[in-house]
Amino acid sequence: MLVGAILGLLTAEKVEADGLPEFYIKAVNPGYTIDGVLNVGEMIEIGRKNSDTPISLAGLTLGYTNSSGNTAVLADFSKYIWTDGETILLMLASSPGSELAGVRYSKTLAFKAGPLNLMRGEEVLDSVCWTGKDECVAAFNSSNPTTLVRDLETGEFGHVSNYEPSYGGVLLEEAQEDFSENVASQCKGVEFSEVLSYYETLPSEQFIELFNHSAENINLDGCLLKYKNKYYPLSGMMAAEGYLAWYLSDFKLTKNPATSNTIELIDANGEVLDKLIYINGQRKGTSYALIGYDNSGAEIWRVTYAPTPGGPNNYQEFKTCEEGKVLNEATGNCVKATAVSEKVCKEGYYLNILTGRCRKIPEDTGVKECKEGYYLNEETGRCKKLKNNDGASYALVPETYSESSNFVALWLVLGVVLVGLVYVGYEFRREIFKVIRKIWK
Repeated sequence: MLVGAILGLLTAEKVEADGLPEFYIKAVNPGYTIDGVLNVGEMIEIGRKNSDTPISLAGLTLGYTNSSGNTAVLADFSKYIWTDGETILLMLASSPGSELAGVRYSKTLAFKAGPLNLMRGEEVLDSVCWTGKDECVAAFNSSNPTTLVRDLETGEFGHVSNYEPSYGGVLLEEAQEDFSENVASQCKGVEFSEVLSYYETLPSEQFIELFNHSAENINLDGCLLKYKNKYYPLSGMMAAEGYLAWYLSDFKLTKNPATSNTIELIDANGEVLDKLIYINGQRKGTSYALIGYDNSGAEIWRVTYAPTPGGPNNYQEFKTCEEGKVLNEATGNCVKATAVSEKVCKEGYYLNILTGRCRKIPEDTGVKECKEGYYLNEETGRCKKLKNNDGASYALVPETYSESSNFVALWLVLGVVLVGLVYVGYEFRREIFKVIRKIWK
């Protein structure tokens, strides 16, 4: 009987009383930073008129447009039956106390944004915006925390300083999904593997790569990326020990930050699972990739010229040069290649292997005879002066023996004897004179 009633309600037209639709937005709070805690109080409260009857929410979604005009679906109620309670509380997954909410969403609300649309299919059932322009109510003020609350008698929204939402509504799934495959939730086992921030043409080239190092498939629904104090939802399945390249659509990374930028992976319970810090030094054609671990188990990240979105990482230190250029490893730049081995010079020219250029061959190359003290440079065909005599250019001339050398030696001996006699005579001259006088007497 309950099933029949539910099916009947699916085809029933929406009931309106007192100006309110069948389902309506009751309250909105974008969350505040209080005592250092982020997103305190962030929530959305949805109300319904017929609170005493179970009703299917097939086709019901909650959409949000931010201040930049980007839209996102915060919640999809299609698989639920609303069984009890006048209101259902939705809370940001990373906000304090979110585990008590009936539904958790992943994208944080801005202080100045909207509209927030409650829709069934393409039909807008209810809407509210808070930009302070046109028909929108005033924006939120970060220094004065308030909640935007609807007056159920007038249908108008107003800022209320102290508002306590209700946690009483109950949602039940209409049908359980088939989880026959081994599926884990809350993103545990997922880590960052690679990031490409320095796009060449469009920001849409940027991606953040995740790796599931567990042995189970993982459901990313409810998990978040946090970047510059904002949260961005993940969704879909990750295969066991598989990679997923998440291309960015609703935000943009700094291409080459002057200081390190941090991206956090947060699970459905608000726990920070992994942090990716990418540093200054990103360049065109590169990604920043996890390439291994050191002896202590610490991660090793490097800028690589071989991005591999969705697959195992590959470290390439230098860029791949285009055809006709080679890498100068000293500078990391590609320079024009000189294909010495393939170059052929025309007749009458030779290839200078040092410059890779063709030079004219001197007419007398190979036949020139250089004068004494010079040698022939076969490469240039010119005579060059010998810097050092290695004996190759001079003949060895032997000296002929002559008898005159004996006479020279004899005269040297006689000269020495004569000098000795003179010396002796001089030293003993008195004694010699005495001897001579005695003889002459």
